[in-house]
Amino acid sequence: MNGTGDSTGAQAGPGSDRIMRLINGYWATGMVGTAAACDLFTHLENGAATPAALAERAGIAPRGAQALLDGLVALELVTVAEGRYHNTPEASAFLVAGRPVSLTGFARLKMGHMASLAALPDAVRAGGPVTEAVVEIADNPHWEELVQALAAQTVPVAHLAAEALGLADAGKISVLDIGGGSGVCSAVWLGLNPDARATQIDWAPVNAIARRLLAERGVGDRVDHIDGDFHSVDFGHNDHDVVMYSNIAHQEGPEDNQAIFTRARRALRPGGTLVISDYIADDDRGGPPFALTFAGEMLLKSRHGSTWRRRDYRTWLTAAGFQDVRFLDTPSPTTLVLAR
Repeated sequence: MNGTGDSTGAQAGPGSDRIMRLINGYWATGMVGTAAACDLFTHLENGAATPAALAERAGIAPRGAQALLDGLVALELVTVAEGRYHNTPEASAFLVAGRPVSLTGFARLKMGHMASLAALPDAVRAGGPVTEAVVEIADNPHWEELVQALAAQTVPVAHLAAEALGLADAGKISVLDIGGGSGVCSAVWLGLNPDARATQIDWAPVNAIARRLLAERGVGDRVDHIDGDFHSVDFGHNDHDVVMYSNIAHQEGPEDNQAIFTRARRALRPGGTLVISDYIADDDRGGPPFALTFAGEMLLKSRHGSTWRRRDYRTWLTAAGFQDVRFLDTPSPTTLVLAR
């Protein structure tokens, strides 16, 4: 080897492990998504602690079970000692099926999205999706999976918002949930406050999913649904104590967000609060990592969306007439914004 080759190799070596892990990051999505699809975390939680036991319980090949376990150990979601495997506390909390905050549905969903990343170079060149904008299609089969997968992420955030606003003791309040998806925010809040009622605005196919899920949670009789596009549906005037806008701002452009905030302000009663839940970037776009990375997803799937900065929200909300704007960090990638 010549001198240039030796030098290049020596310089590339120390940092190459991290670069290789980033390049092969799709392995993590595949491993976690497949393990979720096979209920491996659930079987581990229930005592199937060896590859053979897992293979039998999950109905997969022993070689497949071992490969998944190796990958999950590398991802620090599973531990191994003396040939026996166990969930880490993190996996036990968030990857066991059936638990209120289980992210197994989201893991399966994202594994199915990996192929869409092949279109990212074209989207970067074009400045947006080169085919239909996925988030703007009402009658899209992916909503069935997506809104339910997002629900588990939203549960703890909805509880934090309820605590910050004192909703459990607020009495007879009216909640307007704009683009409410699964209806999980209404489900949490109405579960805490038996005197509250909610109205959800969303496309008819999405509201159909919400009606089913809200009925399962025992609060469906206190939620009204308005089928339609929230860009044009009337929000009302002085009708609501709380307006919720969860996981929507990132798929909208600046003009639409400000317009919706203005209409939300009119819909609120005096002293009411607009609650925004989203992935929000720092003002210098230096973090947080999840919000910054998610901007690429919006480039692929929306015509005008992105992950917006705190200063963007403050500017839009102030222009809409809100005078008190607070940001609350949460243990999840989501930030809460409370505006009065």
